[in-house]
Order: sequence, then C-alpha cells, then structure tokens
Amino acid sequence: MCAAGVDRNRIRLLLEVSRMYWEEGADQAEVARRTGYSRSTVSRLLAQARRTGVVTVQVSHPIERLTEIEDRLVSAYGLRAVRVTEQAGDQLGAQAAQLLLEHCRPTSVIAVSNGREVGSVVRSLPQRSWPRSLVVQMLGLVGQSSGLEDGPDICRDMAMRLGGSHQALPVPLVFDTVQAADAMRREEQVVITLELAARSDVALTGVGAVEKGAVSPILRRWMTPELVEQCARAGAVAHICGHHIDARGAHVRTPVCRRTVCLEPDRLREVPLVIGVAHGWHKVEAIRAVLRGGYLSGLVTDEATAAAVLGDR
Repeated sequence: MCAAGVDRNRIRLLLEVSRMYWEEGADQAEVARRTGYSRSTVSRLLAQARRTGVVTVQVSHPIERLTEIEDRLVSAYGLRAVRVTEQAGDQLGAQAAQLLLEHCRPTSVIAVSNGREVGSVVRSLPQRSWPRSLVVQMLGLVGQSSGLEDGPDICRDMAMRLGGSHQALPVPLVFDTVQAADAMRREEQVVITLELAARSDVALTGVGAVEKGAVSPILRRWMTPELVEQCARAGAVAHICGHHIDARGAHVRTPVCRRTVCLEPDRLREVPLVIGVAHGWHKVEAIRAVLRGGYLSGLVTDEATAAAVLGDR
C-alpha cells in the first residue's frame, strides 16, 4: 500500500483515466469506452484522483499579480482606474489606449498634452468612426527642437484615429514676457480651447521628473540656471502640464508660471478622468507627487515602477 492507502495498480488506473480526461481532453464517455469501465465508474475514479492528490487544480494567471498591484494603487491614492503592465514599451501604450476607450463615448471630448508616452498611446489606438468626438490640446507648443512629440501632432493624430475633429492650441507653451502671455490668454481661440480642455470627459498626460542637474526636454528652452536652482530650493520633483510640483503635491510657483499658456494643473481636478502615463525608476518620486496632489485619477505604468511607487522596491 502507498502513503495514501491506495495500491500501485489503483494509482496507475487513476493516472490513466486522469490523463485521458484532463490532458487529452476525452470526455467521460470516451474514457469509459477506452478503458472498458462504465461512465459511473469513470466518474468515481476521476473524483478519487482529485481527492487523493493524483490530480490537482490550480487557478492562476500572471495578470492576477498585476491586478493586485492595481487594486493597491487605487486604494492608496483614491484613483478611479489603474493599469499595470509587466513591461514598459508597447504594452504601456496599448493598455493606456484601452483604458482611454473604456471611458470614452463617440461624443467624448478628450484633452491631451505632449511627449513620447502620450504619443505612444495615440499610436496604439484602434481606428474608430466617431465623427462627433473632439480632441483638444491642453498646453501650448514646445517646438521641434525639444525632440519630443508635440501637442498639435498628437491632437491631430488622435482625432484621425477616432474619426473626429480636433481643437489645436497653436501658441508657444512659454512666452518671453508676462504681458505677452496675458494677452494671448485673452485671445478667443485660446480661451475656448483651454475651457474645452477643462470640461473634457477624459484627459491624457505624461508626468515629467525633475532630477538634480537635469532639465526636462519639455521645459529646456525656458529653464535658466537661476530657475533650475529656484525649483530645487522649492523642492520641485515633478512637472505636469508645464508646471512644477513638489513632493507633497503642491504647485511650485515660479516666474515661468505666469508666462506659461496651458490648462492650469489645479483645473485638471475638474476633469472626470485624468490618465497619467509614466514609467521608470527616475519618475517614481514624480508619480508619487502628482498622485498626492490629486492631479491624476488614472495611472498607467509598468510593474517595477508601480511597486516602487507603493514602496515595495
């Protein structure tokens, strides 16, 4: 007798019928025909195989680990929606595109910022026929010298994917003087565009990191050494929509703020769902900061970054 009180011949029989049923996909009638036993006997043998551990069933999937992390992020930061991927790259853009569409309708207004990660989301969007949809640019032009995908291109490309229209903001992100920026903010097209962005159904944005001694490509043209030092003294660790944020999530006011034409970060909170797309160890503090400030209500990132944001790594 074996340890489970079943002799070797019995174990062989249990293995035989179990392999036919679970591995080969034969139904109980087929197993009965091939072994010469009745269907009721086969049923009892299969039950015994489960009971004695000859057959074990494990219900699992790699995505389960990711959904647990998503739930923890939702709970920790009061988010509406989170998607965590195993790896960064194309997976990130595809998941963000899926999340975006889950929360959009054919008549939705969608506000977009700029940058590579936002661009990757647009490239991952499937074609739709939503002629009544509207994509709105929510911050001014960075310029081709930044090497990033800029707002007008992203805005136009998303509208083409969705089959709808777009509202561009064809003005610089930062003006040379406060007076010029104030005058531009009073222009009808700028007023309408920024108000549409604030009243959008969904907003899509990247999250920039402020690293010691480095300047984001988005703001490089306007960040003098003096402004870099000022931001460092104020504890800036992130920027979103062209504005700096400290580790607590508070807006860091600098002289550039008054010269910047964009949707103000505080107004992001008026949008029902703001999806931030960001990843990488260098962006962990930045992601935490914008989450603490309540600027995002949705997040798409990879597993390693999510674990670090939660403090697991």
